[in-house]
Amino acid sequence: MRFCTYSVHFLLYATVAVSTTLGGCAQQPERSAPASAVAAPQQRHASDTWRNYVKPSKDELRKTLTTMQYNVTQEDGTEPPFRNEYHDNKKEGIYVDIVSGEPLFSSVDKYDSGTGWPSFTRPLEPANIVEKEDRSWFQTRTEVRSRHGDSHLGHVFNDGPKPTGLRYCMNSASLRFFPKENLEKEGYGQYLKLFQK
Repeated sequence: MRFCTYSVHFLLYATVAVSTTLGGCAQQPERSAPASAVAAPQQRHASDTWRNYVKPSKDELRKTLTTMQYNVTQEDGTEPPFRNEYHDNKKEGIYVDIVSGEPLFSSVDKYDSGTGWPSFTRPLEPANIVEKEDRSWFQTRTEVRSRHGDSHLGHVFNDGPKPTGLRYCMNSASLRFFPKENLEKEGYGQYLKLFQK
């Protein structure tokens, strides 16, 4: 009986050690998203019906997100300004939640705010955005989160350009960008109309 108990404890320790090692990788060869955020849209939404985006488990997220992506989306962190993937991205396409794949913003509404983070005047899908009061750092701000993935995305401010006067200041680490030429094959074909001249 004692041998069995020790065996179980060893297996549990080994499992935790492997999981911790995988989740602690500081770098990955390329920016990766959970399989559910990339492959799932084609499988779930071939008919372009309403999407039922699902947030993967914490263990899965630790394995599929980079350290920065996990810190920002799951621990409400903030990436460095100007040293992030999308602050100066000028390609046409849409930005989705790195965790759930739900559409959040479009390049049509992106502008250079000079802050060093990707900024937008409005969400692509307002229903996928949740705004919450944030009283951290001795100030009151409006935090922006994704509805289905519950990812921390950034904050929204009232100093943006017309027509909305808003600045959705987002973290690149919370987002995955799909260029317009890939939207159809990735399951986001309904947004192609945004880029038709």
